Amino acid sequence: MKMSGISTNRTNITLPAEVSQEILQKTQQASAIMQLARQIALPGRGVQIPVITSDPSAAWVAETGAKAVSNPGLSTKLMEAYTLAVIVPFSNQFLRDARALYDALVARLPGALALKFDQTVMGAVAKPGANFDNFAGCTAQSLIATVGHTAYDALVAAFADIADGGFALDGFGLSPTAQGILLGATDSNGRPLFVNSVAEGAIPRILGARAVMGRGLYSAGQAAAGSSSGTPASIGVAGDWSQAMYGVVEGVKIDVSDQATLTSGTTTINLWQRNMFAVRCEAELGFVCADTDAFFKIAASGATGTTA
Repeated sequence: MKMSGISTNRTNITLPAEVSQEILQKTQQASAIMQLARQIALPGRGVQIPVITSDPSAAWVAETGAKAVSNPGLSTKLMEAYTLAVIVPFSNQFLRDARALYDALVARLPGALALKFDQTVMGAVAKPGANFDNFAGCTAQSLIATVGHTAYDALVAAFADIADGGFALDGFGLSPTAQGILLGATDSNGRPLFVNSVAEGAIPRILGARAVMGRGLYSAGQAAAGSSSGTPASIGVAGDWSQAMYGVVEGVKIDVSDQATLTSGTTTINLWQRNMFAVRCEAELGFVCADTDAFFKIAASGATGTTA
């Protein structure tokens, strides 16, 4: 694949296959969405996923009576593969120590891929295509304490809202902002609600549901034109994660060049001229949600409703 603004002239620099696998594994660990959603096999041409839109209904039957027939509603959704890529330039000094290069790749690239993937699913950045679902239209529950409304009240209301839709809330994705709010939530006696002790410094579960922290789960709010109101910022997401699926095609692909010309904004970098080389890392990813009504966003204000 040739990327816009980049003239590639690859050298014989090689990276071991296990580096690609390790980058994928660490991307999955860094992405809160990937940790919570189900992974399915994704071929390059995409895959049709069956979706149940309504359940069959049972009925009582009198002795010798005819049994009722009830068909569930079925549909399909296409999970399409979209390419997520990043290019990272390095100084040639890394080539003197292959281990240093591998460590740098594993440290830098997974976080970049995971951050953008989570931001896209949250709706903080534009999705790559029509068949990549996101949570942009989900309603919100605020964690900000107001008169008669505590963070605990918001979490209980979220469980109830998801249950009313016929789903079961089984996981929370929290940004650092949401985690900070919940770490500060206390009961009437001033005791922390979601950690056993301050030393733990984490929230592994919320009211029995799994909690995962991720930097990409924050999306800034938007003010309405000519008004101080607007959509509140989103600081997390929660819902029934059996409804969410992601796929990866052929893992992570890595190419290396020391003769390319990189264009970043208005800056052009000639790698050969500067004794540098660059690593291009890309993954083909897909995400679908069978029903976004099974999810809600966590808001960072006293308002509820659709978030950014």
